[in-house]
Amino acid sequence: MEKQKLLKELKNDLPASIVVFFVAVPLCLGIALASGAPLFSGIIAGIVGGIVVGMASGSSLGVSGPAAGLAVIVFSAIATLGTWPAFLTAVVLAGCIQLILGFAKAGFVAYFFPSSVIKGMLSGIGLLIILKQIPHALGYDKDAEGDESFFQNNGENTFSSISNAMELFTPGAILIAIISLAILILWDTVLTKKHKIFQLIQGPIVVVFLGILMNYLYQNNILNFSLAADQVVNLPEPKNFNEFIGLFTFPDFSALTSYKVYEVAIVLAIIASIETLLSVEATDKLDPARRVTPTNQELKAQGLGNIISGLIGGLPVTQVIVRSSANINFGGKTKMSTILHGIFLLISAMILTPILNLLPLASLAAILLMVGYKLTKPSLFKQMYSLGWTQFIPFVVTIVGIIFTDLLKGITIGILFGIFYVLRESYRNSHRHDVITKENGNDVHRISLAEEVSFFNKASILQALDAIPENSKVIIDFTKSKSISFDVIELINDFEKNALTKNIHVEK
Repeated sequence: MEKQKLLKELKNDLPASIVVFFVAVPLCLGIALASGAPLFSGIIAGIVGGIVVGMASGSSLGVSGPAAGLAVIVFSAIATLGTWPAFLTAVVLAGCIQLILGFAKAGFVAYFFPSSVIKGMLSGIGLLIILKQIPHALGYDKDAEGDESFFQNNGENTFSSISNAMELFTPGAILIAIISLAILILWDTVLTKKHKIFQLIQGPIVVVFLGILMNYLYQNNILNFSLAADQVVNLPEPKNFNEFIGLFTFPDFSALTSYKVYEVAIVLAIIASIETLLSVEATDKLDPARRVTPTNQELKAQGLGNIISGLIGGLPVTQVIVRSSANINFGGKTKMSTILHGIFLLISAMILTPILNLLPLASLAAILLMVGYKLTKPSLFKQMYSLGWTQFIPFVVTIVGIIFTDLLKGITIGILFGIFYVLRESYRNSHRHDVITKENGNDVHRISLAEEVSFFNKASILQALDAIPENSKVIIDFTKSKSISFDVIELINDFEKNALTKNIHVEK
């Protein structure tokens, strides 16, 4: 049944997989560059993330590969461990830890991320994509593809890079970006509604081939423009099969005698798992069919992927929201699109590098600008604002945090704000205090406790009990409560003893 479904949706998955493949190539290379790792290690991670994780995962639309969020950790870990093969050993160990987490059913952590933060994450990434791709669209390619940090490795930041791009633009890149954006907008708003052929052949595929053609015309002086070497895709070009095999590296398992390898492995496993679970939550929210990914299975799939990636010389992998959202936005329906994109990466690394190295980054910038816009539409801001400040503030804070720090720090800041509002609501809704009648001229107070009363509610209940006046009666109603923290029970018992000194009669 599953096989029939995969084949039935191939007409949608194939075009989507091609788009994701073209988006993944420069991201894999850029993240490898930012990580201080061999360039080909990013491609290996993309292949493994597509084929291995794609087959093992329970996610229908999630796409895995090297993640920008791990770049700084990888960079410092390679320096700490001394060699690339020693680092690969840590990647294998991290995969083993993730497998253990999956079997231990640690995936439940994903359900504790507030919805407002996940939506803020999607919008924040959308805005970040737009801001980071503007320089590439203008032909200013000083920052590597896939960089998600506000402060860039080249000494600039997100906004100074855009400012410099306005002054140091490349006309040839701008021409490609403008034509590409026009095609994508026309395809999305007009052509796909006119004929089914335009749904089958996605606009980004046309943009990619047009970019390659225009760059070819530039190089042969048919069009009076040019692109520099850093303004096109730059894949390693093996001349034969032996050179291709030589691009793979194997772990140095003698490094297992060093405790530092285990420290790096634990950090990689935790960060990669968190980033994956965040991406799973975000991808499920974008899925038009609203399918729910089994998180424990996803941790196992990521663990398997990292074991294999580490064994053959690849970067650590996670599920990645940029590629996943591109997959969804351009028509992917099942995991076949993820698997196919991995196969295309493998084929391209073996035989298609001369053609792919003609692809301008400006073409890919146009595609990613559309992805960014679809993630951060103004209607989402309006919707979140209508839900009230408790939803809107964590949403906005997450966006601002992502833009001015990086993905993981921004999400952490958003989660902290989300927790604050959860605790505030819990504080306010711990109980109900009513004055129900009078007995002998004194008020009778009823304090009805909520269904769930935790130690977070201790302060508000204490405040309510302290407000009970002398010479009165208080009824503490537990009838609606299913769970009451020991701290709260102890507090009520202490109040009952102390109430005698104030002539307060307590009834429970």
